[in-house]
Amino acid sequence: MAEAGSPSAGGGSLPRRFVGVVARKRTYANLLYLLLAFPLGFIYGWLLSFGFIVGILTAVFGIGALILAATIGGTRLIARFERWLANVLWGTGLRAPDDRRPADGIRDTVRSYVDAPSTWRALSFAFLKFSVGIVGVFLIFLLVSAFQFVTAPFRYPFVVDFGELNGEPVGWHVATQTEALALVPVGILFGLALLHVTNGVGYAVERMAVALLDDPDSTADDDGRSPVAVDPEGAADGDPSERDGDGDEGGDDDEGVDGDDGDADDETLDGSEAIERDDGGFRWGSDR
Repeated sequence: MAEAGSPSAGGGSLPRRFVGVVARKRTYANLLYLLLAFPLGFIYGWLLSFGFIVGILTAVFGIGALILAATIGGTRLIARFERWLANVLWGTGLRAPDDRRPADGIRDTVRSYVDAPSTWRALSFAFLKFSVGIVGVFLIFLLVSAFQFVTAPFRYPFVVDFGELNGEPVGWHVATQTEALALVPVGILFGLALLHVTNGVGYAVERMAVALLDDPDSTADDDGRSPVAVDPEGAADGDPSERDGDGDEGGDDDEGVDGDDGDADDETLDGSEAIERDDGGFRWGSDR
Protein backbone atom coordinates (compact mmCIF):
# COMPACT_ATOMS: atom_id res chain seq x y z
CA MET A 1 0.00 0.00 0.00
CA ALA A 2 1.32 3.45 -0.92
CA GLU A 3 1.91 5.81 1.96
CA ALA A 4 0.13 9.14 2.11
CA GLY A 5 3.28 11.12 1.50
CA SER A 6 4.89 8.76 -0.97
CA PRO A 7 5.38 9.71 -4.61
CA SER A 8 3.11 6.83 -5.66
CA ALA A 9 0.20 7.98 -3.52
CA GLY A 10 -2.99 8.64 -5.38
CA GLY A 11 -5.27 6.66 -7.66
CA GLY A 12 -6.55 6.91 -11.18
CA SER A 13 -4.92 6.42 -14.54
CA LEU A 14 -1.29 7.20 -15.19
CA PRO A 15 -1.95 10.43 -17.17
CA ARG A 16 -4.31 11.59 -14.44
CA ARG A 17 -1.73 10.96 -11.73
CA PHE A 18 0.95 12.64 -13.82
CA VAL A 19 -1.06 15.83 -14.26
CA GLY A 20 -2.71 15.68 -10.83
CA VAL A 21 0.59 16.47 -9.10
CA VAL A 22 -0.27 20.13 -9.63
CA ALA A 23 -3.38 19.85 -7.44
CA ARG A 24 -1.71 18.09 -4.49
CA LYS A 25 -1.09 20.13 -1.36
CA ARG A 26 1.85 17.87 -0.63
CA THR A 27 3.62 19.14 -3.77
CA TYR A 28 3.68 22.71 -2.51
CA ALA A 29 4.62 21.61 1.01
CA ASN A 30 7.64 19.84 -0.50
CA LEU A 31 8.53 22.90 -2.56
CA LEU A 32 8.38 25.15 0.49
CA TYR A 33 10.47 22.73 2.54
CA LEU A 34 13.16 22.47 -0.16
CA LEU A 35 13.12 26.23 -0.62
CA LEU A 36 13.83 26.72 3.08
CA ALA A 37 16.37 23.89 3.23
CA PHE A 38 19.26 25.80 1.64
CA PRO A 39 19.34 28.87 3.93
CA LEU A 40 18.59 26.77 7.00
CA GLY A 41 21.21 24.18 6.10
CA PHE A 42 23.78 26.91 5.50
CA ILE A 43 23.05 28.48 8.90
CA TYR A 44 23.13 25.11 10.67
CA GLY A 45 26.41 24.10 9.06
CA TRP A 46 28.11 27.42 9.73
CA LEU A 47 27.04 27.70 13.38
CA LEU A 48 27.76 24.08 14.30
CA SER A 49 31.11 24.00 12.49
CA PHE A 50 32.15 27.24 14.14
CA GLY A 51 31.05 26.02 17.56
CA PHE A 52 32.86 22.71 17.40
CA ILE A 53 36.07 24.05 15.84
CA VAL A 54 36.39 27.06 18.13
CA GLY A 55 35.29 25.02 21.15
CA ILE A 56 37.94 22.37 20.56
CA LEU A 57 40.70 24.90 19.88
CA THR A 58 39.92 26.89 23.03
CA ALA A 59 39.18 23.92 25.28
CA VAL A 60 42.56 24.31 26.99
CA PHE A 61 41.51 27.76 28.18
CA GLY A 62 38.29 26.59 29.77
CA ILE A 63 35.98 28.71 27.63
CA GLY A 64 36.02 26.04 24.97
CA ALA A 65 34.01 23.72 27.20
CA LEU A 66 31.27 26.36 27.42
CA ILE A 67 31.28 26.81 23.65
CA LEU A 68 31.03 23.06 23.09
CA ALA A 69 28.20 22.78 25.61
CA ALA A 70 26.35 25.63 23.88
CA THR A 71 26.89 23.96 20.50
CA ILE A 72 25.43 20.68 21.76
CA GLY A 73 22.45 22.54 23.21
CA GLY A 74 22.04 24.37 19.89
CA THR A 75 22.01 21.04 18.07
CA ARG A 76 19.05 19.88 20.13
CA LEU A 77 17.26 23.21 19.55
CA ILE A 78 17.76 22.73 15.81
CA ALA A 79 16.25 19.25 16.09
CA ARG A 80 13.25 20.65 17.96
CA PHE A 81 12.67 23.26 15.25
CA GLU A 82 13.05 20.69 12.46
CA ARG A 83 10.51 18.40 14.14
CA TRP A 84 8.08 21.31 14.31
CA LEU A 85 8.70 22.21 10.65
CA ALA A 86 8.17 18.61 9.48
CA ASN A 87 5.01 18.28 11.56
CA VAL A 88 3.56 21.52 10.18
CA LEU A 89 4.36 20.89 6.51
CA TRP A 90 4.06 17.10 6.34
CA GLY A 91 1.98 16.13 9.37
CA THR A 92 4.53 13.51 10.38
CA GLY A 93 3.75 13.70 14.10
CA LEU A 94 7.41 13.56 15.14
CA ARG A 95 8.04 13.40 18.88
CA ALA A 96 11.12 14.35 20.85
CA PRO A 97 13.19 11.30 21.86
CA ASP A 98 13.24 10.50 25.57
CA ASP A 99 16.71 8.95 25.71
CA ARG A 100 18.45 11.40 28.06
CA ARG A 101 19.10 10.03 31.52
CA PRO A 102 18.18 12.10 34.61
CA ALA A 103 21.00 14.38 35.72
CA ASP A 104 21.87 16.62 38.66
CA GLY A 105 23.95 19.72 38.19
CA ILE A 106 25.20 21.52 35.09
CA ARG A 107 28.13 19.22 34.40
CA ASP A 108 26.06 16.06 34.67
CA THR A 109 23.32 17.60 32.52
CA VAL A 110 25.76 18.42 29.73
CA ARG A 111 27.16 14.93 29.91
CA SER A 112 23.67 13.42 29.69
CA TYR A 113 23.11 15.36 26.46
CA VAL A 114 26.41 14.07 25.08
CA ASP A 115 25.50 10.51 26.02
CA ALA A 116 22.06 10.71 24.38
CA PRO A 117 22.03 9.10 20.90
CA SER A 118 19.38 11.61 19.77
CA THR A 119 21.96 14.42 20.04
CA TRP A 120 24.20 12.82 17.43
CA ARG A 121 21.31 11.88 15.18
CA ALA A 122 20.20 15.51 15.31
CA LEU A 123 23.72 16.61 14.47
CA SER A 124 23.75 14.31 11.44
CA PHE A 125 20.43 15.70 10.25
CA ALA A 126 21.62 19.29 10.65
CA PHE A 127 24.69 18.70 8.46
CA LEU A 128 22.67 16.72 5.89
CA LYS A 129 20.23 19.61 5.65
CA PHE A 130 22.71 21.66 3.59
CA SER A 131 22.96 18.88 0.99
CA VAL A 132 19.17 18.75 0.83
CA GLY A 133 19.19 22.50 0.32
CA ILE A 134 21.56 22.22 -2.65
CA VAL A 135 19.25 19.67 -4.29
CA GLY A 136 16.28 21.94 -3.55
CA VAL A 137 17.91 24.98 -5.14
CA PHE A 138 18.75 22.96 -8.26
CA LEU A 139 15.17 21.70 -8.60
CA ILE A 140 13.69 25.16 -8.09
CA PHE A 141 16.08 26.59 -10.70
CA LEU A 142 14.86 23.99 -13.20
CA LEU A 143 11.23 24.73 -12.31
CA VAL A 144 11.83 28.42 -13.01
CA SER A 145 13.28 27.48 -16.39
CA ALA A 146 10.20 25.37 -17.16
CA PHE A 147 7.98 28.31 -16.22
CA GLN A 148 9.93 30.50 -18.62
CA PHE A 149 9.24 28.00 -21.41
CA VAL A 150 5.50 28.08 -20.64
CA THR A 151 5.42 31.88 -20.73
CA ALA A 152 7.59 32.12 -23.86
CA PRO A 153 4.75 33.42 -26.13
CA PHE A 154 4.37 36.44 -23.86
CA ARG A 155 8.05 37.36 -23.63
CA TYR A 156 9.78 36.54 -26.93
CA PRO A 157 12.28 37.34 -28.35
CA PHE A 158 14.66 35.97 -25.74
CA VAL A 159 17.59 33.59 -25.44
CA VAL A 160 17.42 30.19 -23.74
CA ASP A 161 20.86 29.81 -22.20
CA PHE A 162 22.23 26.25 -21.97
CA GLY A 163 25.61 27.20 -20.50
CA GLU A 164 29.05 27.47 -22.07
CA LEU A 165 31.12 25.28 -24.36
CA ASN A 166 34.84 26.04 -24.80
CA GLY A 167 34.27 29.44 -23.28
CA GLU A 168 31.47 30.29 -25.71
CA PRO A 169 27.86 30.70 -24.59
CA VAL A 170 25.48 28.05 -25.87
CA GLY A 171 21.83 29.01 -26.20
CA TRP A 172 18.72 29.11 -28.31
CA HIS A 173 17.52 32.46 -29.58
CA VAL A 174 13.73 32.38 -29.63
CA ALA A 175 12.84 35.07 -32.16
CA THR A 176 9.48 34.01 -33.63
CA GLN A 177 6.04 33.22 -32.29
CA THR A 178 6.22 29.69 -33.72
CA GLU A 179 9.36 28.94 -31.74
CA ALA A 180 7.81 30.45 -28.62
CA LEU A 181 4.65 28.33 -28.96
CA ALA A 182 6.76 25.20 -29.46
CA LEU A 183 8.31 25.78 -26.03
CA VAL A 184 4.95 25.73 -24.22
CA PRO A 185 4.27 21.94 -24.28
CA VAL A 186 7.95 21.31 -23.58
CA GLY A 187 7.77 23.54 -20.53
CA ILE A 188 4.54 21.93 -19.28
CA LEU A 189 5.86 18.37 -19.54
CA PHE A 190 9.21 19.37 -18.09
CA GLY A 191 7.55 21.18 -15.18
CA LEU A 192 5.21 18.29 -14.35
CA ALA A 193 8.11 15.83 -14.37
CA LEU A 194 10.09 18.12 -12.08
CA LEU A 195 7.17 18.33 -9.63
CA HIS A 196 7.15 14.53 -9.41
CA VAL A 197 10.89 14.55 -8.78
CA THR A 198 10.33 17.19 -6.10
CA ASN A 199 7.77 14.96 -4.39
CA GLY A 200 10.20 12.05 -4.52
CA VAL A 201 12.94 14.11 -2.91
CA GLY A 202 10.49 15.43 -0.32
CA TYR A 203 9.42 11.91 0.55
CA ALA A 204 13.03 10.79 0.98
CA VAL A 205 13.78 13.77 3.24
CA GLU A 206 10.65 13.05 5.29
CA ARG A 207 11.83 9.47 5.85
CA MET A 208 15.23 10.85 6.84
CA ALA A 209 13.58 13.17 9.37
CA VAL A 210 11.56 10.28 10.83
CA ALA A 211 14.69 8.14 11.13
CA LEU A 212 16.91 10.82 12.72
CA LEU A 213 14.54 13.10 14.64
CA ASP A 214 11.65 10.94 15.83
CA ASP A 215 11.49 8.99 19.06
CA PRO A 216 12.75 5.50 18.08
CA ASP A 217 10.75 3.91 20.89
CA SER A 218 7.45 5.12 19.49
CA THR A 219 5.47 2.80 17.24
CA ALA A 220 4.87 4.58 13.94
CA ASP A 221 1.94 3.71 11.72
CA ASP A 222 2.00 3.32 7.95
CA ASP A 223 1.94 7.07 7.37
CA GLY A 224 5.01 7.68 9.51
CA ARG A 225 2.92 9.43 12.14
CA SER A 226 3.69 8.79 15.76
CA PRO A 227 0.89 7.27 17.82
CA VAL A 228 -1.26 9.54 19.94
CA ALA A 229 -2.10 8.65 23.52
CA VAL A 230 -5.63 7.29 23.62
CA ASP A 231 -8.12 7.49 26.44
CA PRO A 232 -9.05 4.06 27.81
CA GLU A 233 -12.62 4.71 26.74
CA GLY A 234 -11.42 5.16 23.15
CA ALA A 235 -12.37 1.57 22.36
CA ALA A 236 -16.02 2.49 22.60
CA ASP A 237 -15.50 5.30 20.10
CA GLY A 238 -14.07 2.94 17.51
CA ASP A 239 -10.38 3.70 17.99
CA PRO A 240 -8.41 1.65 15.43
CA SER A 241 -5.64 0.72 17.83
CA GLU A 242 -8.16 -0.62 20.33
CA ARG A 243 -9.99 -2.56 17.63
CA ASP A 244 -6.74 -4.14 16.47
CA GLY A 245 -5.89 -5.26 19.99
CA ASP A 246 -9.35 -6.75 20.54
CA GLY A 247 -9.24 -8.58 17.22
CA ASP A 248 -5.97 -10.28 18.10
CA GLU A 249 -7.39 -11.65 21.32
CA GLY A 250 -10.81 -12.57 19.96
CA GLY A 251 -10.12 -16.29 20.24
CA ASP A 252 -9.18 -15.95 23.91
CA ASP A 253 -12.43 -14.10 24.60
CA ASP A 254 -14.56 -16.99 23.39
CA GLU A 255 -12.62 -19.47 25.48
CA GLY A 256 -12.92 -17.21 28.54
CA VAL A 257 -16.71 -17.02 28.17
CA ASP A 258 -17.23 -20.74 27.55
CA GLY A 259 -14.80 -22.16 30.10
CA ASP A 260 -14.76 -19.59 32.91
CA ASP A 261 -17.03 -19.80 35.96
CA GLY A 262 -18.61 -16.42 35.31
CA ASP A 263 -15.84 -13.99 36.17
CA ALA A 264 -15.98 -11.20 33.59
CA ASP A 265 -12.86 -9.79 32.04
CA ASP A 266 -12.25 -6.53 30.17
CA GLU A 267 -12.54 -8.00 26.65
CA THR A 268 -15.39 -7.40 24.15
CA LEU A 269 -18.05 -10.05 23.48
CA ASP A 270 -20.56 -9.66 20.61
CA GLY A 271 -20.18 -5.88 20.49
CA SER A 272 -20.56 -5.35 24.26
CA GLU A 273 -17.93 -3.88 26.51
CA ALA A 274 -16.65 -4.76 29.95
CA ILE A 275 -16.74 -1.50 31.89
CA GLU A 276 -14.87 -1.15 35.14
CA ARG A 277 -16.83 -0.09 38.22
CA ASP A 278 -15.51 2.01 41.08
CA ASP A 279 -15.33 -1.09 43.31
CA GLY A 280 -12.87 -2.79 40.96
CA GLY A 281 -15.38 -5.19 39.35
CA PHE A 282 -16.85 -5.09 35.88
CA ARG A 283 -20.31 -4.85 34.39
CA TRP A 284 -21.34 -5.76 30.86
CA GLY A 285 -23.06 -3.26 28.63
CA SER A 286 -23.10 -1.76 25.17
CA ASP A 287 -22.82 1.82 26.39
CA ARG A 288 -21.14 3.64 29.21
